Amino acid sequence: MTGGMNSGVASVLETESGSVFVKGIASDHAQVAAQRREAEIAPHLPTSCPRLYWHLEVGGWSLLGYEVLSGRHADYSPGSADLVPVEAALSELQRITAPADIEIKDAVERWADYAPTGTLQHFSGNTLLHTDFAPHNVLIADGRARLIDWAWPTRGAAWIDPGTLALRLMDAGHPAEDAIVFAGRFPSWRNTDPEALTAFGSASAALWREVAEEDPTPWKQGMAKRAAAFRLALL
Repeated sequence: MTGGMNSGVASVLETESGSVFVKGIASDHAQVAAQRREAEIAPHLPTSCPRLYWHLEVGGWSLLGYEVLSGRHADYSPGSADLVPVEAALSELQRITAPADIEIKDAVERWADYAPTGTLQHFSGNTLLHTDFAPHNVLIADGRARLIDWAWPTRGAAWIDPGTLALRLMDAGHPAEDAIVFAGRFPSWRNTDPEALTAFGSASAALWREVAEEDPTPWKQGMAKRAAAFRLALL
């Protein structure tokens, strides 16, 4: 089993009570707060997400013990059969309200530096968002798509997640227009104010441009180009 992108430890343990997938990072790691958020949000997640059995802070490590999933990363390429269970998993998540008793990011705050002036109100909402639908964050197991790596749970407008997924579909080879049509399968995207979608396109382009400028690795530059095309397609 391969580990998460930010895990210092990622292993399957065989215990008397069954198998457990353990992911962990040092307690002084820069991402430890994100891992602790992941533990806090776990009880509120839908069944499309692996179950968290335990969270330990011990010996200088933050450790999470999860249900073991025997699967593979999702294939987002055009025509992939994986798109059907991915759509089902996101549809399930779209019905989940963000818990009020956990401190998580707000979409208005996350996109404040990128959205056009006067459009941030469109990002506000109470839906629980994943916001990072990179293929390595979606496992296909037993015919279902399972959403993993909840390091950045966000409270906001429901249409945001279909938009972030559309960008990842473009990265897998979908033309911008087809990715937007896929996003339209979700009522939250289909029924929202067109101004909100235009604002999201602009915000996404600005965000990925900044990411690519700060770290011009090929995949980030590629995402910046696709986000720019996404913005134009939403005008």
